[in-house]
Amino acid sequence: MHLNPYGQDAVNLAADLVNRPPADAEELAARCRTAGLVLERPTTAEDLDRARYALESWEKVVDAAEEQERAALVNRMLEEAAAYPRMTDHAGSGWHLHYRDDRKPLGDVLFSLIAVGTALHLAGRGMHRLRRCAVAECDAVFADTSRTGRQRYCSQLCANRDAVRRHRARGQEDEASSMYKGKSSSSVRKSITGSV
Repeated sequence: MHLNPYGQDAVNLAADLVNRPPADAEELAARCRTAGLVLERPTTAEDLDRARYALESWEKVVDAAEEQERAALVNRMLEEAAAYPRMTDHAGSGWHLHYRDDRKPLGDVLFSLIAVGTALHLAGRGMHRLRRCAVAECDAVFADTSRTGRQRYCSQLCANRDAVRRHRARGQEDEASSMYKGKSSSSVRKSITGSV
């Protein structure tokens, strides 16, 4: 049995390319190969431009505020990437579906892969499962593939950073409230405002 490579792998590749944009066509090709894509042609500057366009379109899907808007943006990507699904056994990797025409340049392959993968991810896991990291200083995008669908952070590092920040804030609140415990409201006002 050959598992469908679309969905999770496609949205994770899109997030990786958005969060760390490739500098040139060679880097784009190398990262796509690392992600498991079989490249059938040399990668060009036009492929990089098309990939950037696909990623800009995908970021709009991620940032969409409502489900209807998100679906409309995905549908627009699917329409632009339209090709009929076909069975293939390229590179002897086993029979599987491709949602694109054969022998397309990498930029077009990525556009199709990301469009179909995003549609499958959102339809299969939930329309809310693409987002940006909850840490204010982090702008990273991620695909929520967690069991519960409640992932808030792009990485464990950001989750830890936010937990430390919340812990410190609670400590400061506790310290401030214990400082004023047992004092009358007028003395608390005086200590806050600095008046005598």
